[in-house]
Amino acid sequence: MLAPYERLIHLMGYIKSAALEETGYVVLDRYDQQLDPKEWLDIEYNDWKSSGDTRFAPLASAFGEIECNGFWNHKPPRTDKDGVWIDSQVEKAPNLTRRAQEPGANVGRCRVIELQPTPYGECLYNLHQDDNNRLNPDGTGWVVRGFFNLTDDTESFFVLRENRTDPAGEVRIALPAGAQLIIDTQRLWHAATHVGTEPRYCLITSWTSGPELDAYIEKHHGVNTTENFPVAQDVLDAGYAEQARKDAARAAYYAAKGQVEIQAMSEA
Repeated sequence: MLAPYERLIHLMGYIKSAALEETGYVVLDRYDQQLDPKEWLDIEYNDWKSSGDTRFAPLASAFGEIECNGFWNHKPPRTDKDGVWIDSQVEKAPNLTRRAQEPGANVGRCRVIELQPTPYGECLYNLHQDDNNRLNPDGTGWVVRGFFNLTDDTESFFVLRENRTDPAGEVRIALPAGAQLIIDTQRLWHAATHVGTEPRYCLITSWTSGPELDAYIEKHHGVNTTENFPVAQDVLDAGYAEQARKDAARAAYYAAKGQVEIQAMSEA
């Protein structure tokens, strides 16, 4: 069991949750998703690409518009806090909005992701860290993200790594309907392997660390370790090879592009 919610730690000038200190994530009690309507099918999506073939439907954005840009790319630029709820989206998805607001922590971006089927090797290539805390003032709460899986993706799993290309210590978390995770996505490399023929839907909310979020973690019995989703060794090995192949191809592309640009400058 994790530490009581009063235990906050102050690292690198920010207030961080002790619950996330050791592993960078917690798994909460599973939510009974079947009791809620499929509101994610009613809201408006943008063709916003992130970590695979994706679309996003924002519920809260920088200024209450249906767009997905980082808050620091707006004027005035700011950190991923104080998101503005989008009336037209909230009206169609009151239960999703309620779940995002339930912890009582400050909400930044809040959106539903639609992810098309993604093999393990593609997932490894897509591993990324988020830039949640750009412009976040020193001494305030560290921004983390909640992930509520909405569809019943019983063969799919979330991948977490401390080092993008090192599988040692890789965490694979099952994604049935109602799976609930909170992750320091600026610390951990992360992406989802989605096995199936239909899209995966997940509610993603930026929350500010503090006593409210720690109380929510404690209330829902958050644990910072979990049994790895089982994957056959040949699938793992093929995924490692695919990640290495795609990384090498990307490096070669940018190396060649750089040479072309250098040649063009020399001929100008």
